[in-house]
Amino acid sequence: MDAFTCSWTALREAVAGLADEDFARPSGCTGWLVRDLVCHLVIDAQDVLITLATPAGTPPTRDATSYWEVADAPPTGDDPLDALTVRLAAAYEDPGLLRFHLDDVGSAAGRAAALAAPGLAVGTRGEVLTVGDYLSAYVLEWTLHHLDLVARLPGTPRPPAESLAAARDLLERIAGVPFPAELSDTDALLVGTGRRVPTTSERAVLSRAEARFPLWLG
Repeated sequence: MDAFTCSWTALREAVAGLADEDFARPSGCTGWLVRDLVCHLVIDAQDVLITLATPAGTPPTRDATSYWEVADAPPTGDDPLDALTVRLAAAYEDPGLLRFHLDDVGSAAGRAAALAAPGLAVGTRGEVLTVGDYLSAYVLEWTLHHLDLVARLPGTPRPPAESLAAARDLLERIAGVPFPAELSDTDALLVGTGRRVPTTSERAVLSRAEARFPLWLG
């Protein structure tokens, strides 16, 4: 629960500190501007609220690790929801409105997460998880998107060290093997999820560790 709060608060604070012109810059998500990414975060926050308000009457079917599905290829941008996100983001026009909406819905999602019982089973995407596992999965989501947010905004605060470490731990569990210690948490997350092409030396240490990469998460 603390890791969720830490990662989500840091991400929302980073967005709150953006200048209006930053919303028109490219993000680390291929094909998305910063405004598209922030709009996606609003939708994510809504999903958190919906899930926490959807108790399940059956045992969990997934945990924080199996919540994530690994695709064989990166997203193409053809997904209808991706296209809708871009159109919604453009409709805001004033970055201040988008910033306000994320703060409004995002704060509510943060409060709901803090009040939720970790052992409660909730339903999402046709599966059942405990609240604790669901929120743990979102630490990876928030941290990766925080890295996407700052990819081309060098002056924007980075994710906290504890968020990076927790996200790396979950990504390694998804991969089934630890990433080499030579990789920083940030590099492990960026290279491990295909957000950055590994250097020659990074590729060599990853190959020796027999680490599967990149992991296209969905």
